[in-house]
Amino acid sequence: MIGLSIKDKVVVIVGASSGIGAATARLLGEKGAKLVLGARRESRLKELVAEIGNQALYQVTDVAKEDVKGLIDLAMSEYGRIDVLYNNAGIMPREFLREAKFANWEKELQTNVMGVLYGIGHALPIMRKQKDGLIITTDSVAGHVVYPESVVYNGTKYAVRAIMEGLRQEERLHGIRSTIVSPGSVGTELMKTIDNPEMEKAMAEMMKTISPEYARMNVLDPEDVANAVAYVIEQPKHVTISDMIIRPTAQEV
Repeated sequence: MIGLSIKDKVVVIVGASSGIGAATARLLGEKGAKLVLGARRESRLKELVAEIGNQALYQVTDVAKEDVKGLIDLAMSEYGRIDVLYNNAGIMPREFLREAKFANWEKELQTNVMGVLYGIGHALPIMRKQKDGLIITTDSVAGHVVYPESVVYNGTKYAVRAIMEGLRQEERLHGIRSTIVSPGSVGTELMKTIDNPEMEKAMAEMMKTISPEYARMNVLDPEDVANAVAYVIEQPKHVTISDMIIRPTAQEV
């Protein structure tokens, strides 16, 4: 029966307060997982835990500051194991390299790359002792295709691909699986991290000129990605889905 392999699994989700993370938490909660949720916005986490029920815990977590260690410690103190770590936190400023927005770039690298590494680094010793574990990271189509005005974001997502493939190779004989889920355009709050007023205005104008039907074919729902994450978790231990690209049907790149 679908969902039996998720029931009672201990799943740590970072970046859980909205979008893909929140949708995944809801879905896995419905399937009986024991959830440990982390994000920066406590009010959102409280609401989500209240909605899911008593199999969900939360702790305020900023991946850029290595707070994920405390989240993993919470999972271990409460449940004594971690079956799945889902690195989902990320930001997406957009600018040309000539703009030299160093502060944005440093924040991107710290969140999108170091945030993933902090999670991996603190989860691996536990999973190696268990001889079992699954680490999933939200990558992006931007980690497979480079395009202008986004190359630093592209770089962080290409780095995630390399890190996760290295993780697979290093830990494949220790019962540890690794997966990247690479969505195309998703209707989430990630768009609010663009920090580029001109681009935001251009995107808003573009959306005004296309039909609702065509717009719908250009964006995924967070639940679409959550379904993919659940599918990965449901696989038996001898099966690893290394990379999953999920695009809205009409997306070009």
